[in-house]
Amino acid sequence: MIRRYPARAALLTLAALALASSAFAQDAKTPEKSPAPPASQAATKSADDNQPDLAYGAYQRGYYLTALKYATAEAEKDEPQAMTLIGMLYANGLGVGQDSVKAAHWYELAAARGDPDAMFSLAMMYFSGQGVTKDPKKGADLLQQAADKGHALAAYDLALLYLQGQTVQKDIAHAVKLLTASAAAGNDKAQYALGTLYKEGRGVPKNQQKAMQLMGAASVAGNIDAMVEYAIAEFNGNGVEKNEPAAAQLFLRAARRGSPIAQDRLARILMAGRGMPVDPVEAVKWHIIAKAGGDHDAEVEAFAAKQSKKVRDEAENKAKEWLATLTALHP
Repeated sequence: MIRRYPARAALLTLAALALASSAFAQDAKTPEKSPAPPASQAATKSADDNQPDLAYGAYQRGYYLTALKYATAEAEKDEPQAMTLIGMLYANGLGVGQDSVKAAHWYELAAARGDPDAMFSLAMMYFSGQGVTKDPKKGADLLQQAADKGHALAAYDLALLYLQGQTVQKDIAHAVKLLTASAAAGNDKAQYALGTLYKEGRGVPKNQQKAMQLMGAASVAGNIDAMVEYAIAEFNGNGVEKNEPAAAQLFLRAARRGSPIAQDRLARILMAGRGMPVDPVEAVKWHIIAKAGGDHDAEVEAFAAKQSKKVRDEAENKAKEWLATLTALHP
């Protein structure tokens, strides 16, 4: 039995249901040039049959040709998860030449045998037209099949289709059902989306406390948008106990991860000294960074203009250093 590989992130967003070839993006690893590690190191145990899972173990360690060899042997035994793994290797060009057509072929075989990961990956291909003839309707059908089998990312993506009425008829009630299942499975994007619906009272009764419970869970999982929403609520005591210092720290985390909204809120906090000590240099620095990200705040702009040249120069130098580092990391 081939263990499931880690699920890839969903591509859909509330703003745009864009499904593109990046569905299959993975951290690239150089195809193996050395022998596979000993079985005692490469193997993991399957809960189903307690046999060494050599294909998955090899894949986890970056021994992609070895993974393909063992997965092919399992696929010959009609093992659907092995077929899915082969599909992923071809989709990403791991150990073999990238081949979307072959990837789709293996995903088709695995999906026909009931593997939800294959259904999800194949759905992404039908939405993007990569390796198959573009067919969003078929993609949506595959997402539903995978969601019915408990696939959290499929449920999330499908929910967004129902929210927007794209490919499927708009149905907010069904979208809420799908998001609830995905959120319960720990999908932070679903938690954020469902929290937004509760905040707005869209498809569900308006409930700020429930919204913040979901935003809090998504925030802990690292969802930047949820961090900002939860920090705002925590700063104001709206749906969650008021705690300005905790909110300030959460704004700082989100700001460091590149949220212009968080950067602006942090600048205001440092300007006013609420939740953090007053720090004009840091306030102006984060204001400059937020502006670079497209978030302009006239009040903080006026505050910055009143500062001494020394403060402004120091803040600008710090902002330039931060932005340069960000550009180097994400050119």
